Amino acid sequence: MACLLDVASDGSVNSRKTQGELTMTSKELRNSQRFLRNEFTCVGRYNIPMIHKQAIDLNEVELIAISDTRPNDVKNRHKGVHHFTDDRQFESEYNAPERTLPKLSQYRFLCTPQFSCYAEMPTWRQIESTAKNHWVGAFWQSQGLYVATSLCWGLATSFDFCFDGIERGSIVAVGTLGCRKSKGSFMFGYETEESEADAYINATEAIWKLSSVARSIV
Repeated sequence: MACLLDVASDGSVNSRKTQGELTMTSKELRNSQRFLRNEFTCVGRYNIPMIHKQAIDLNEVELIAISDTRPNDVKNRHKGVHHFTDDRQFESEYNAPERTLPKLSQYRFLCTPQFSCYAEMPTWRQIESTAKNHWVGAFWQSQGLYVATSLCWGLATSFDFCFDGIERGSIVAVGTLGCRKSKGSFMFGYETEESEADAYINATEAIWKLSSVARSIV
């Protein structure tokens, strides 16, 4: 019994067990952009997908958690969507992005997913999470949606990659939930990236921050 990758007609990639032949040959997988995830411009040492700067109206911003989004959500379409919640709430955005697009495209803008980047993780897992976050954001931009990058960092060792793929002067989202016990590490990362960003969204309070978010975690 072998575990195989099955690329569906909508581009999603799923694993399955089968006794039969591969649904795609190794040559076909080698040329499948969805398998390779190489369709977008990548930058930095680890080839993190680039999310480009976009003009997003900063007036009267409201946010809704990805877990609260619904199809045909007329009441909340004026809001942006944040992902400062459990990874399981948005795994499908990476694994089957086309399937989630109709629901998400109705909202004003999208903050990129924030797949966990815990300090306890080995470096390769932190890099993987960062790349997944950015790939989804780049995909959304390719579909004409407005995107703000959700910043996520661990210890200082993560600075080598966690701020890659963000165009200078971009609007970014910062979640401060859970940072009270590691305020020093949080502020070190925030101050490292602060000079590069045009504005910050504080998703914990669901408002825009044009200056330091330190007051929200004091």
